[in-house]
Amino acid sequence: MAQQLLMPKATAIWLVDNTALSFDQIAQFCKLHPLEVKAIADGEAAQGIKGLDPIATGQLSRDEIARAEKNPAHKLKLSEPKVRVPESKRRGPRYTPVSKRQDRPNAILWLVRNHPELKDAQISRLVGTTKSTIEQIRERTHWNSANLAPMDPVTLGLCSQIDLDMEVEKAAKGRPLPTAAELGATLQSAHETERLTSHEREEEKEIDADAVFAKLKSLKSSPKDEDEDDHY
Repeated sequence: MAQQLLMPKATAIWLVDNTALSFDQIAQFCKLHPLEVKAIADGEAAQGIKGLDPIATGQLSRDEIARAEKNPAHKLKLSEPKVRVPESKRRGPRYTPVSKRQDRPNAILWLVRNHPELKDAQISRLVGTTKSTIEQIRERTHWNSANLAPMDPVTLGLCSQIDLDMEVEKAAKGRPLPTAAELGATLQSAHETERLTSHEREEEKEIDADAVFAKLKSLKSSPKDEDEDDHY
């Protein structure tokens, strides 16, 4: 984790009041705009904020300040911390506030119904529950099963949408691809395709035969019509 300056604006106030550093040097060190540092020096900004001594907090040394005062091009550097606190990594189920623990069974029911691909360990990470509770809700043996209603854990504030999407994506990667039968569509065999084709040809033949008979009838009736016309 990158080291960051504590209370940059309060540190800038102290540096303006107690050193001969330029506005650019203070702005670069405190991650502020030079005009903002100038406004602090003029008393137009950061009024009511007490300056913070970076030397007392161990973030800046006197030698570093003296070196920067002699050389306006020198950029201040944070001092290395004497003690490094390792970044803590969360293990086990997520902590759930007491006020929201009553909503966990509803969230588990929602996850079980809407994302059956999720494993118990993933559900436990999302809403901070135990494997036994998940099994009870899956098997409808939970003591309050009759009153449970599925509710989105994101809406309940038990987890973020990013965490939920991440767990669903992980579960989807290990899930086998659906078969053709599961998709509800299968390819027809060659025999069935050939049978359908022959059936269509038979229908076409029937249609053609009907057309031929109709044409013959019209030809038979046409000489009679001509005789009638001659008679008149």
